[in-house]
Order: sequence, then C-alpha cells, then structure tokens
Amino acid sequence: MCLVWVLPIPNRKWAIMSIGLGIFLFVVGAILVWALNITVDWINLDLVGYIFMGAGAVIFVLGIVLMTRRRSSVSTTRTIADPANGEQVTRRENSVDDI
Repeated sequence: MCLVWVLPIPNRKWAIMSIGLGIFLFVVGAILVWALNITVDWINLDLVGYIFMGAGAVIFVLGIVLMTRRRSSVSTTRTIADPANGEQVTRRENSVDDI
C-alpha cells in the first residue's frame, strides 16, 4: 500500500521538482506498459505501468497549478495624529494571501 501526503509547497523549486517527478513517473509507466514484454506471475506490469502513468499525469498537473498560482499581497499604511501631543503615529500592516 502506498500513501501519498500532499504538503504545502513553500517555493517554486518544489513545484518544478514535482513537474520533473510527474514526467519521470509517466515515462517509467509507459516503458512498463509498451516496451517490456516480460510476464511475471505475482504482479501485472501493465497495471503498474498504467498506475505510474496516471500518478505522473496527476503530479505533473499539480506541479503546473502550484507553479502558476498567484500570490496576492496587501500593504496598508495609516498615519494618525495623536490628539494629546500632536505626534504622528504611522502603522503599517502587511499580509500575504498564500492559497
């Protein structure tokens, strides 16, 4: 049984690596399906190849989506005059929407 955990991708390097992994899995699956003419009693290599090709396609698409997602940033600066002594107070807020 194979478990796959999807973790948040912190930067583009991981997205590019997932694209490469998707291509690699797809190619290995295609080799298992169409290039090898080996029969093994305990495993169906064609089925394993199709599973690798499907997983490679899914990982490739996820890598493309994660690489092209947009990050939005909001920056707010507010200046207020303190009524007690007339000082100006500046408050800055930064937030990044990392979906």
